[in-house]
Amino acid sequence: MKPIDLDGFAAKFAADADPWRTFSNRDEAVKRRAILHALGPGPVGRVLELASGNGSNSVALAPRALRLDATEGTAEGVTLTAGALDGAGRARASLLRLPGRPPRTRYDAVVLAELLYYLSPGQMARVARDVAAWLRPGGVLVLAHHRIDFYDFVQHAGGIHERFLGETGASWTVRPVRATRAWTVLTARRAGVV
Repeated sequence: MKPIDLDGFAAKFAADADPWRTFSNRDEAVKRRAILHALGPGPVGRVLELASGNGSNSVALAPRALRLDATEGTAEGVTLTAGALDGAGRARASLLRLPGRPPRTRYDAVVLAELLYYLSPGQMARVARDVAAWLRPGGVLVLAHHRIDFYDFVQHAGGIHERFLGETGASWTVRPVRATRAWTVLTARRAGVV
């Protein structure tokens, strides 16, 4: 099999609104709780979610955020995320193909879940620099990714968080939040920034 691209994700979402059972799978629920713990109790000001997929994390993030920009690289995913966020007045779904520009220039928190290994090393380096620029001083970066490889990844999962943070060009204080054999969730803040 070859690595999946945006067309592949679009086809998956067109065929099935929840192809990975992220709304119903118990392990996904545990990971989502870890992401929320990493984000903090809230309210958090402006939150940017990259690659929202079908909105399963977005709907959980929205109550913690004063403003949630849930972005997704496929029109099909934007539609699913918007549906999940229906009624969440301070949250919106929008199309953002990475690397690209989000709806705002500064955020208090950025959440990246199940995204980085689908980017080429060059794309990831650009996104890393962009995320560091979008995150306000003292803001929180939440990373949640698999530790094991799947057939459709562009990059290996092992060390993906460390590689991403290294590409930002900034120093980070990293705090592990939760790890299983399959995935890990961590928070990162710029070192020296309170």
